[in-house]
Amino acid sequence: MSNPVICIGAALVDELFHATDNMLFATTNDATVTKTAGGVSRNISHQLALLGVPVQLISVFGDDSDGDWLKQVCINAGVKLDASITKKGLSGKYTGILNVDGSLFSAFLTNAANHLITPEHLTGHIELLRTASFLLADANISVDTAEWLLAFSKETGIPFVLEPVSVPPAKKFTNVNLDGLYMITPNEDELPVLCSEQASMTQMQIQQLLEKGVQNIWLHNGKMGSALYNKERAITLHAPTLEVVDCTGAGDGSLSGFILGKHLGKEDMECLKLAHTLSAEILQVNGAIATHLDQEKLLGLITKYYPS
Repeated sequence: MSNPVICIGAALVDELFHATDNMLFATTNDATVTKTAGGVSRNISHQLALLGVPVQLISVFGDDSDGDWLKQVCINAGVKLDASITKKGLSGKYTGILNVDGSLFSAFLTNAANHLITPEHLTGHIELLRTASFLLADANISVDTAEWLLAFSKETGIPFVLEPVSVPPAKKFTNVNLDGLYMITPNEDELPVLCSEQASMTQMQIQQLLEKGVQNIWLHNGKMGSALYNKERAITLHAPTLEVVDCTGAGDGSLSGFILGKHLGKEDMECLKLAHTLSAEILQVNGAIATHLDQEKLLGLITKYYPS
């Protein structure tokens, strides 16, 4: 078996309220509700496992029924939890409120307890970490833990990917030394908060991150597609046009597709096509995971969205 991708960060219960009409403020809105397993790192590890990539998840679960359920969902998907933590109390929950078109109106995050994933905890599982093909963390982890992972990545040569998640957790990394980071994956809202106020335009922000020593910046532009920047070049890819059912997890799926591409030895543009294809499929289903796909089916769908 090839070396695993090791994902570090959030595992949550996703409770999603889908508005059945345009949202109104300060009053009752009719909605339907779905409950799925979520959390950025958990979603990515789950999707990768379904696509045939060996994966370990280092996350935090409560000792409640939700925690038991979340762990079982991971295990059933093929995700290993050898270094995960079970804490006393409630499991983390992401409560999302979706507009009628499937876009996010607002969301709440509770009880995630990612502060328990400390450098000391990772040091206790260092032999497992040394087996990784990729290290991937979401920005819900502490800065100290991210810095430890970056130092470990530089020492071992194992590439480390940081997913900003959203603006509040991304802000923690504005002044962090990211020299040697393999890739960071912001969207248009997250990119500015990773940079100084002097970098007021997108190209200046990209340049600043490259000068900080980040090897690749993958900028997500929603319906406009994405662009991958490094010191050698920039490549862009448009997003497919489609009817969105639920936006939850589309970014996580996109990163899963890119990592799968690297796992299969593909070049950057092919990785982007794979990423956009998986994201497109997730946007057309409820929940954050494309459970209807395996690796063969996903690879076969690339030409549907990107004909030669």
